[in-house]
Amino acid sequence: MASTGKEMTFLEHLEELRWHLIRAFMSIIIVAVVAFIFKSIVFDKIILAPKNPEFITNKLLCLLASRLDTPQLCINSTPLQIISIKMAGQFTTHITTSIFAGFIIAFPYLFWEIWRFIKPALYEKEAKHARGAVWVSSLLFLTGVLFGYFIIAPLSVHFLGSYSISNEVLNQINLRSYIGTITSVTLAAGVTFELPVLIYFLSKAGIVTPEFLKKYRKHAVIVIMVLAAIITPPDIFSLFLVTIPLLILYEVGIVISKKINLKRNSE
Repeated sequence: MASTGKEMTFLEHLEELRWHLIRAFMSIIIVAVVAFIFKSIVFDKIILAPKNPEFITNKLLCLLASRLDTPQLCINSTPLQIISIKMAGQFTTHITTSIFAGFIIAFPYLFWEIWRFIKPALYEKEAKHARGAVWVSSLLFLTGVLFGYFIIAPLSVHFLGSYSISNEVLNQINLRSYIGTITSVTLAAGVTFELPVLIYFLSKAGIVTPEFLKKYRKHAVIVIMVLAAIITPPDIFSLFLVTIPLLILYEVGIVISKKINLKRNSE
């Protein structure tokens, strides 16, 4: 290995990887068990919160709506009614949601285990930069999850839960459908916020350059808007609310790529 000078066989590498994966998997299971035990907090205070008027985003938007005299901004003023139509529906939902919570909360530790596996193969200078990438990746992912939870989720619940094609059709939202929407938008936001990290590694590999990113900025705007449209409810307000931070992340990626390019040229 580069940092220690000690060479490992292929089987030793596999054994080392196996233990890192086991520890990562166990961290998910441990957090999932904790989430399963504290179901009232996970469901009442977190998962089901975005549909209630008391949720902070709903309260702030309704307050803003009253100040600006624009009632359209007020969302989820009436709690969305959730139903479960299967005998074991609530129990299986409890298990799957706990596992998902375990993955989200244990995500930084998963990255840390990946870092511990690749670190011995890196030179000291490479290890220093990689360590920073691990922390930045974890921070961006959690920031994206929080953005998805506090911004995209309540907007999605309001739009999709109140949308109607006819007065004769009553919305009775299934529990798994509701949780699926919340988890998908939060996870999608977390992954999307990794854009600067993706640009960093593509720039390090020489696949993209700052000139390339600037040249195709207009195309990137279209792709970002399409991506934002996929993970948000189909209304203009939500679309631009998600598009703006993604565009900022893209611009940050250009700055990162420029620094990498300058450093490569100076070496």
